[in-house]
Amino acid sequence: MLPLAPDLRRTWLFGPGADAAAHAAMLASGADALIVDLEDFTPPQRRDEARRNLAGLVQKMREVHAVAAVRINQLDAEDGPHDLEAAMAARPDVIAYPMAASAAQMLALHEAIAAHESRLGLTLHATEILPVCETALGVVEVRAIAAASERIRCALLGAEDLAADLCAERQPDALELDYARRRFVLECRAAGIEPIDAPYTFSDAEGAVREARYARRLGYRAKSLVRPEHAGPLNAALTPAPDEVSRAEAMIAAFEAARSRGEDRALVDGLWVEVPTYRNARRLVDRARRLGARNG
Repeated sequence: MLPLAPDLRRTWLFGPGADAAAHAAMLASGADALIVDLEDFTPPQRRDEARRNLAGLVQKMREVHAVAAVRINQLDAEDGPHDLEAAMAARPDVIAYPMAASAAQMLALHEAIAAHESRLGLTLHATEILPVCETALGVVEVRAIAAASERIRCALLGAEDLAADLCAERQPDALELDYARRRFVLECRAAGIEPIDAPYTFSDAEGAVREARYARRLGYRAKSLVRPEHAGPLNAALTPAPDEVSRAEAMIAAFEAARSRGEDRALVDGLWVEVPTYRNARRLVDRARRLGARNG
């Protein structure tokens, strides 16, 4: 099965590499994409164990129809090359890269993945790269990062490391990340890749949903997360609701009727529906249809 299209990967769940109980929770979460983290979520003394588990875990991810991703350590770190070798042997859909900050990093990773694909007899260029932009430099350089490899179809905004890099005070309302969140979605859209919103790292599901709805209004269609129990509520928050679909369909019908009469726009519930609004409504209806087909 081909990996889910980038715009339909609503939730990206991070989990530790060497914790069997956490793996079970990840697999049962319903998240669209699962990221086995060999970096911060796996203590160095347990990374060998985590690498040995990768092949079986990636297979289980496929069985639950999730996009399978592995976050490695940076290639210039001691564990990075070993992580990548083990990850590629497990044949994931995506290699996630921490602290992504330059095109040079992405080019080096692209070439290293290509060498492993060739060695293992895998389809060339099939493995995606997911830059995790969790520094100020990574956020402002995301267009250059995206341009470095055709493997990059999405990019993920960090939270805790980014806040630390900004010398910001972390709070549940995430005011400290607001500018980065707004700039990141703009830069990613300009680069033609799908932005993934930062994780909500507090425990309450209500806060996670509130943040997801705000991010969705800014243009995000995907969010990362660190708690498996948040996946269901976040999937729902990032899926067009029936009333939203009905309103969009009304806009489409009214606009098309107006155009058939030679008019340039249509008035629907006090809103003038013009060409951009019409296109956005069609996109929402199409997204709801595609998500419905996946979930059905």
